[in-house]
Amino acid sequence: MIRTIATNRPPKGSKITVEPIRNLDHITSIKQLITSKPRDLLLFTLGINNGIRTGDLLRLKVHDLQGKKVGDTISIKESKTGKINILMINKAVHKALALFLASENYQPDHYLFKSRTGSNKPLTVQTVNRMVKSWTRIINLPGNYGAHTLRKTFGYIQRTQYGVGFEVLCKRFNHGNPAVTMRYLGISDSEVVEILQNEV
Repeated sequence: MIRTIATNRPPKGSKITVEPIRNLDHITSIKQLITSKPRDLLLFTLGINNGIRTGDLLRLKVHDLQGKKVGDTISIKESKTGKINILMINKAVHKALALFLASENYQPDHYLFKSRTGSNKPLTVQTVNRMVKSWTRIINLPGNYGAHTLRKTFGYIQRTQYGVGFEVLCKRFNHGNPAVTMRYLGISDSEVVEILQNEV
């Protein structure tokens, strides 16, 4: 009799949905986990603070961020939509950037998130996917996570912790309408139901 081995891989052709990191404590745990890896910390911090697609972050070079101060912005042309989006250097990003630039003698034309292969090539989205899965697994975070988790985490935290409206997040993500953004962030109808308890 042939035994089949169960795997956690989805059926071929099925859509894989990754989740945002919903808890600030879990975000802190991941930052602490990778604090000795300045490149990884900067990637994680940039992703969850800007909501830019991972593929677009990986195209950044050192000279794009070198010398930037808190409050500075960088224009990025999205590879998927062709639209211009803005990347902001906030305090968290600036701190991670300073640690990164002090960790090694980077050349201006180096990719910011350079592969460890020795050549000047950026990490791939697939590699970032594995990295995020590893970080969430190490901190025992249940659920399915990947490279897209960084972008989703930005939106989820902006919505739930800071009260940013779906209309604003929709514009940030270049989505067609706010309903798409709501589904994208995995925010259930229960959040809408909760407001009905507010007395007027």
